[in-house]
Amino acid sequence: QVQLVESGGGLVQPGGSLRLSCAASGSIAGIYSTAWYRQAPGRQREWVSTVSSGGYTFYANSMEGRFTISRDNAKNTIYLQMNSVKPEDTAVYYCKWWRLGQEYWGQGTQVTVSS
Repeated sequence: QVQLVESGGGLVQPGGSLRLSCAASGSIAGIYSTAWYRQAPGRQREWVSTVSSGGYTFYANSMEGRFTISRDNAKNTIYLQMNSVKPEDTAVYYCKWWRLGQEYWGQGTQVTVSS
């Protein structure tokens, strides 16, 4: 089993920045593909960004250029640097790790963009 814990959420003003972290622990063997998702109130969960096991990064169109995903394999942690945030970025952000048909989700961290 792999446990994921997100952190770094909070209240940020429009145009500001925030960095989310997702730390993995437990039976981690090998390199996982990892991703961030988010879910706003009353909306379906949507994909935000992925960093593959090979280190390739992918972004949803509305986040590209503002968000940066990264990973530190030595720390079993991934990050999401959020810049130029907008009110529509308000959501609970979740990380997902997956490998060989198994996937794990964190419990989520709330990000609220408001003045």
